Amino acid sequence: MKKVLIISASLRSSSNSDVLAQAFMKGAQEAGNKVMYESLAGKKIDYCIGCMACHKTGTCVLKDDAVELAEKMKTADVIVFATPVYFFGMSGKMKTLLDRTNPLYSYPYDFRDIYVLCTAAENEEDTPVGTVNGIQGWIDCFEQAQLKGEVFAGGVSGQGEVAGHPAVAQAYEMGKKV
Repeated sequence: MKKVLIISASLRSSSNSDVLAQAFMKGAQEAGNKVMYESLAGKKIDYCIGCMACHKTGTCVLKDDAVELAEKMKTADVIVFATPVYFFGMSGKMKTLLDRTNPLYSYPYDFRDIYVLCTAAENEEDTPVGTVNGIQGWIDCFEQAQLKGEVFAGGVSGQGEVAGHPAVAQAYEMGKKV
């Protein structure tokens, strides 16, 4: 059994990227894993101020929801990032959260496998590249972690349009294999 943390970055309820996250979660739970789900909607996540105090203390000097989320990330075996693609990159709230995980860099962490789930109105092959590259840049800072898989659903913008998209089944299957 693995501890799986799914972080959904969409701020819209029942969003397309959240549908992928829920499908992944269902598969991971059915496979016997312990799954925690966190939505960034309604979370207070301030910008990193670059003070680097976290490298000495192991925690951020800013006190908001990012501190608790970083702690959950630290103790998860698997992290799943679900985000809409905005202007060919991850959502701003996701990027801000990743910046705030700087305290994890200098201290032991459990996560090894990272997955990316993303959706976009655009449906070109290269649409998710900026999002995946951005998250890969974060992964590269943690030498024991690796990108294990990604699922992209393109051509979906309206709430719930992803229903029936092959990416939903792909996310579910990927979750079952964690």
